Formats: sequence, C-alpha cells, structure tokens
Amino acid sequence: MRRSLSLTAVLACIALSAGCDNSGGSSTSPTPVPLTTDTFTGTVDPMGSAFHSFTVVQAGELDVTLTAAGPPSTIFMGLGIGVLSSDATACSRDTRFDVAAQGSTTPQIPVNAGAGKYCVQVFDIGNQTAQVSYTITVAHS
Repeated sequence: MRRSLSLTAVLACIALSAGCDNSGGSSTSPTPVPLTTDTFTGTVDPMGSAFHSFTVVQAGELDVTLTAAGPPSTIFMGLGIGVLSSDATACSRDTRFDVAAQGSTTPQIPVNAGAGKYCVQVFDIGNQTAQVSYTITVAHS
C-alpha cells in the first residue's frame, strides 16, 4: 500500500510540473489580435484623390488591395499608404509604398506596420478622363 501511494505521489508531481518551465523566463505568449479587414469605397475625379483612415491595433502585416476601379475596369490608379494628419484632414503618404494598380484580388501593398493610425489613398496618376469609382480593402491586426 505504501508503495502505490508513493507512485501516485510521484505521478501527481510529474503531471503538475509537466507544463512548467523552470528556466526563469516567462512562458506566456502575447494573445494574437484577430485580423481586421476594412473595405472603403468612393470616387476620384480627374487629377484628384481620396483617402480613408484605419487603426492598426497590434504590429504585424498590413495588406492593401485595390479590388476594383473603373470605368474602365482596366484603368490604373495610384495607391498608397501613410499616416493621418493630427487633425484627420489629410493623408501624408509614404511614397516608398506608392504603386500604380488595377483592380485585383492580390494585395498590391503588403508591408509590416506598427500599431497606430494610418491612411490609404487612391489617386489619379494622370490617365483619368472621367470620375472613377473604386473599392479598397485593408487587412491588418
């Protein structure tokens, strides 16, 4: 009887310590933030632009996709990301990430971004002759 009690005590100790790490470091992982997809629509006049703001909660990948633009559906539009002005009236684009894009399901601007307020801007690159409607998706954490 004494022998089985000792074995039970040893097994209980092993079970309780199996998940422990005695290295002194923290074994807690940050809780992942669910992916958010924002969809923006609007129109751009010839020689014009439009922007929309969004907030990244946790650093991670940010994917910007011009999913549709037209007419015509083959038009190339400027697409960029940046930071929102302090009064939220302007988008200050980081031109390193500017692209000319057509409507697609593949992200045209995949970047890593820290937490904060950002903006996405769509603009005429000089080939519009009439107003163009667009849809943009921004996937981020």
